[in-house]
Amino acid sequence: MTSQNNIFEPGENCWVESNATFAAPLIDCANYYKALHSSIVKAKHSIFIVGWDIDSRIRLIRGEDEAQSSAPSVISDLLKWKAEQTPDIQIYLLRWDSSLAFFAQRELWAKEAWDEKTPDNVKTELDDTIPMGGSQHQKIVVIDDELVFSGGMDVSTNRWDTRDHPVVSEERDGPDGEYGPLHDVQMVSSGPVVADFSKLVRWRWQRVANETPIAIRDNANINIDAPIPAAWPESYPPIFKNVECALARTIPFMDEVEPAQEVRHMLLDLIGQAESFIYIENQFTTRQEIAEELNRQLKLKPNLNVCIVSSYEPKGKFECEAFWASRIQFKTILESGISPERVKMTYSSIEDMQGKRAYKRIHSKVMTIDDKYLVIGSSNLSNRSMTLDTEIDTVLYGNTPENKQSVVNVRNDLLAEHTGRALEDMPAIFEQPNPVEALMQGQIAHGYILTEVRDEIFTEQSTANLFRSLSDPEEPLISIPTPDGTVLPARNPRRRSIMIAIGVTIVAVMCGLMYWASQSIPWLSSDSINAFLEESRGTYFALPTVLMVYVVGGILFFPVTVLSLAVAAIFGPIWGPIYGMMGALLSSAILFGIGKLSGNAGLKKLGGPKVAAVDEKLKRSGIVGVAAIRMLPIAPFSLVNLVAGISSIGIIQFLVGTFLGMFPPMIAKGLVGDSIAQIWQNPSVETISYLVAGIALWGLMIWGSQKFARYYQQRKQAASNEKQQDNESEECVA
Repeated sequence: MTSQNNIFEPGENCWVESNATFAAPLIDCANYYKALHSSIVKAKHSIFIVGWDIDSRIRLIRGEDEAQSSAPSVISDLLKWKAEQTPDIQIYLLRWDSSLAFFAQRELWAKEAWDEKTPDNVKTELDDTIPMGGSQHQKIVVIDDELVFSGGMDVSTNRWDTRDHPVVSEERDGPDGEYGPLHDVQMVSSGPVVADFSKLVRWRWQRVANETPIAIRDNANINIDAPIPAAWPESYPPIFKNVECALARTIPFMDEVEPAQEVRHMLLDLIGQAESFIYIENQFTTRQEIAEELNRQLKLKPNLNVCIVSSYEPKGKFECEAFWASRIQFKTILESGISPERVKMTYSSIEDMQGKRAYKRIHSKVMTIDDKYLVIGSSNLSNRSMTLDTEIDTVLYGNTPENKQSVVNVRNDLLAEHTGRALEDMPAIFEQPNPVEALMQGQIAHGYILTEVRDEIFTEQSTANLFRSLSDPEEPLISIPTPDGTVLPARNPRRRSIMIAIGVTIVAVMCGLMYWASQSIPWLSSDSINAFLEESRGTYFALPTVLMVYVVGGILFFPVTVLSLAVAAIFGPIWGPIYGMMGALLSSAILFGIGKLSGNAGLKKLGGPKVAAVDEKLKRSGIVGVAAIRMLPIAPFSLVNLVAGISSIGIIQFLVGTFLGMFPPMIAKGLVGDSIAQIWQNPSVETISYLVAGIALWGLMIWGSQKFARYYQQRKQAASNEKQQDNESEECVA
C-alpha cells in the first residue's frame, strides 16, 4: 500500500506511482559499470538497454575485477558472450541516432558495429524520432523484467571514473586521450517499479523498430514482498527497502505521441516541499523557472538552505555561451535578496601535493529534499530537459524512518566526496545554524573542496544568443506546417543521411576544384603539358620536369594515362616509361601521405564497418592486390593514392604493388605513345603496326593481371582455410 503523504500525482507531476522493493544508488561509473557487468552475466531472459549512447568499445570492469572475471569486460564482447551462452535470451539496444554536434564523441557507425560484433539475438536500433534539436536522453537498463538500472549514466566514452577521482588516471582514457575526473549517479532497483520500466523500454523500442519485442515475463518476481532478484549485482547491497517512488518523464511533441512535462512539474512541486535543506548536483543549471521557485521558497522559509554542485569550466563555445552564460542568470535569480550563508552554487576541485589541479566534471542529475525525497534521473535543470528531450527521473519518498535516513545518508555521502570529508563527519555539519556555510569552511587541503562558481571568467551574461537557441531550446528547431493548419516538428536528420550528405559534399567540392582548375589554369591542358615537356627534352632538367608534372598533375587529379602517353611520345619507348614510372611513384607517395594524414585526423571513421572490411581485404591482398588495382582502370589514379593512404596498407607494400601494376602497362603505353608520335610525324604501315601491337599488349596485360590476381587470391584463401582447419584439429585433440 502506498502512503497518502507523498506528493505524487500521476498524470500531473509523474507518469506512475509505484514501489521499489529494493534500491541502491551507484555512485560514479566504476561502480555502475561493475554492477551492470555482474547483472548482465546473470541475465537469463532479456536485456533492454536504452541510452543517449551505447558504445561497443567500453570496458565495464578494470583491474582485479577484469583479471578474475570469466566473462569479457568489453560490453560488445560481453553481450556476444551472453547471447551465445544463453541462445534463448533476447537483447535489445536502443541508442539515439547520431547528431552533428557529437560526431567526435560517438561511434559513427554504431548500428553496423553492433550488428557485426554480435549474433542475431542481439538487436540494435537507432532512435531518429526525436524532434530536431532534442535528444534521446533516458538512460535505462532492464534485465529479465526483474531489475532496472536508471539515472544519469550512459555506456559511453569519457565516463568511467572511481569515487576517489585521482588527478591523473591511466584508466580514464577516451578517444582523444586522457580525460579529467567525472562524477555521475545511477540507481539499481527491483520490485513493482520494474514493471513500469519494462513497459517504457518496450514502447520506446516498438516506436523505432516497428516490431514487437519479447513479451514481459509472466513469472517475473516483482511483488512488493519479492526477494532480491537473481540478477541483482554483487557487492552492492540495497540501501532502500519497500520504498514508495514515482517515475516522472519528459516526452517531447512527436508524431502520434502525447507530450509530457512531468519532470518539470515534479521538480517544482518538490522544491515547494523543502523546509531545511535542498541539495542539487546537476550537469547544467539554466532553467530560470527552477531558480525562481528556489528563490521564492528561500524567502518564504528562513530556515531553508540550498547547495548546488555543478561543473567548473565549459567544453567548447556552444556549452560556454548556451549553458554557462545561462548559469550566470540562474545564479543571479537564485541569490536575489538571499543571505549568501544560505545558498551556494559550487564546483568541486582538487590540488594535489605536487600542485596539479583537477576540476571534477559533474554529469549526475540528483536532488534531495530534506529527508523526504531523493531524485536520481536523467534530467538536467535545463530548458531542453523540461520540454524537448526524452527524460526519466525516479523519485524516492522517505516513507519509513529507515528510508528517511537513507535519503540523508545518500546526500551526506555525495557531499563528503565533493568536500574531501569522511562520511561520519557530515552529520555535525548539518547541525550548524548555516550548514551551507559550514560545508564551505574547514575543507582539507590537497583534497576535493567546494568553491563558489564565478562564471564571469568564462563568458559575459547574455539574455539571448544563437548558441543558446541551438543548444538549450524549449521547442523543436524546425516545425513543418501540415494541410490541416497544425505543425509537426521536424526530426533530427538521420545519421545515414548526414553521412551521405558529407560524402556528396566532398565529391562535389573535389569535382568543383577540378573543374575550376581546368578552366582557370591555362597550362593545365594536354597541349601545354606537351609543350612544357618538349622544352626539357635533351636537357639536365628532363627528369625533374617529368617528376614535377606528375606530382602537380596528381594533386590536381589530372589523368595519369594522358601524362604517360605524353611522356612516352616525347622521351621515346625506353626513357619515356622509366621517367613516367618514377613520376608515378613519387606522385603516389605524396598523395598516399596526404591520405594517411586525413585518415589519422578522423576521415577513416567515416567509412564505417563495411569500408573497414574492404580495407582489411586490401591489407590482406597486399602487393598483388595493389598491382591488380593499378592494372585495372577502375578508379582515378589520384583517388586510389588517397584512399590507400587512408587505409591500413603500408607504404612499402603500396609502392611495390604500384610499380608491379603500372610498369608493364607503362611499357605498353610507351609503345602506344611513341607510335602516336611516329604516326603524326611519318605515318606508315610499320608505325601503325607498333600502335596496334602496343594497344593489344596493353589489353593483354590488363587481362593477365586480372587472372593472376584471382589465382593468387584463391591460393592464399585455400592456404588460410587449410591452416584454420589444422588449428581446429589441434584444439579438438587438446
